[in-house]
Amino acid sequence: MDMIRPSADLRNHYSEISKLCRENRQPVYITVNGRGDTVLMSMDDFQQMQTELELLRTLADAEEDVSTGCVAPIEDTFSDIRRRLLAGRDK
Repeated sequence: MDMIRPSADLRNHYSEISKLCRENRQPVYITVNGRGDTVLMSMDDFQQMQTELELLRTLADAEEDVSTGCVAPIEDTFSDIRRRLLAGRDK
């Protein structure tokens, strides 16, 4: 169930709202004049969401590379990585 609180509760009940976010691991929706305005969530949940979003973007980029034929055999890829690493050590 969505937790919806008026913006005045941020001033008057911040500790309670913060605790709800952390313990329930659910966002709290803040309203201003009865309309959705902001969403609060725990720092851990936010960081997890950011990590998952980054992974999804990486997977989408990889899927696009495959669909456009922008791929190489794994042996070639590792050979290229080794070559670059060795070249970097020689500098």
